Order: sequence, then structure tokens, then C-alpha cells
Amino acid sequence: MEGWERFGSLKERGEWVELRFMAEAAGRMFAVCKPWGDCRAYDVGIDRGPNFLRVQVKSTTYRRGDGYCCQLLPNHGKKQDYTLDQIDLFAAYVIPVNAWYLIPASLVLGVRRITCVMLSPVVPPTKKKSYCYECYRGDWGMLIKSRLELARYRL
Repeated sequence: MEGWERFGSLKERGEWVELRFMAEAAGRMFAVCKPWGDCRAYDVGIDRGPNFLRVQVKSTTYRRGDGYCCQLLPNHGKKQDYTLDQIDLFAAYVIPVNAWYLIPASLVLGVRRITCVMLSPVVPPTKKKSYCYECYRGDWGMLIKSRLELARYRL
């Protein structure tokens, strides 16, 4: 049994993934901030002087075909969906293969809301549509972009 399989709940696993993201970002010399409690839509803040990015951290272990399906929805207890006024970036972690994706929120929270992204860190995806997120795998440079720059991303 893998270490991540031992968590008693998805909430515990989510907290562990948030810690992993913060450690990865801090290791790359980014200042990380954790909001107190669960009342914010974002999980982690990245502080770069005048630029403060709000990051929602997600994870997946669900393999489907060529990739992993990662849900980008709020937890079941939250009734409202995420908005671009609340989140700048999604950090999606594919746990079994230790792969991070840093996806601008504007790609999935735009006019056509995308609730699940297919991530293919192991095998190249057979569907051309699934390639659209592969360029964000391991792209820690997203954390140096401004909110305005991230808001301009479109599929």
C-alpha cells in the first residue's frame, strides 16, 4: 500500500497535498501563505511583492484510459463554484506519478466551465484535446506571472 493510500479521508489527503505544494513552491524560493481556516476559495497564496496569486490545490489518483481525471470542483460541503475573482491558478497533483500541473484558472473557469481535466503524465494522450494541459506539467514559472497575465490564458 502506498503512503497516500493510508489516509483516512479525502480531506486528510488534500491537506497532505497542500503541504507538498507549499514545500515544492518554497523550495523554488517562492513565499507561500496559508489562509487561516477553510473560508477562502484558495488553499495557498504565493506572495511576490505586489503580485499575490491565489492557488487552489487539487489532486487525483483516478486513472482513466491514457491519463488521470482531476476534478476542479469545490468540496461537497461548499455550495458555490469557484470564480476568477477568487482563484488565479489551479495546482493539480497526479499522486501516483508525482507530477504537478499549474493551470491558469482562466482556462477552466471561463465562459465554458470545465469541471474535470485529463492529465497524461505517463502516456501521451490518444485524444488531441487531452494535450491542452500537458504544457502546464511542471511549469513552476506560472508562479511568477501576474494575475493579469494568468487571466489572459485561453484554450
